[in-house]
Amino acid sequence: MVTRELIAQHFLTVPNPGEEGDIHSHRFTIEIEFEGTTLNEYGYIIDIDLVNGALDEIEQRYTDALLNELPEFEGLNPSIENFARILSERMSHAISEWTGDSLTVRVWEDEMAWASHSRSISEWIMQERDI
Repeated sequence: MVTRELIAQHFLTVPNPGEEGDIHSHRFTIEIEFEGTTLNEYGYIIDIDLVNGALDEIEQRYTDALLNELPEFEGLNPSIENFARILSERMSHAISEWTGDSLTVRVWEDEMAWASHSRSISEWIMQERDI
């Protein structure tokens, strides 16, 4: 698992969001967990440099951003659930050469609240080929 922190803003767009409907910031903690049943020729599940490069791109994209204004959140409530799913998709594209079993992205918005999104890499690869 690799962890990265970033600060971004959002406001919830659900009915009656209360104070969460106002623009506010979170120090998000993003955890990326990789699982695999086999190791590569060097004894890794995944090359950490590949992961850090993908996380650098994620950090650049979302740091200090208002999530509501980004195209990937168009028509979506910018919940941590949607943020985790979007980050899972971005990470999957960034590490498309990886042959592990599954990827889980967990997004913490504070020390008590988190959401995660998991995907089977083989299913994701098959979906991409069908498109």
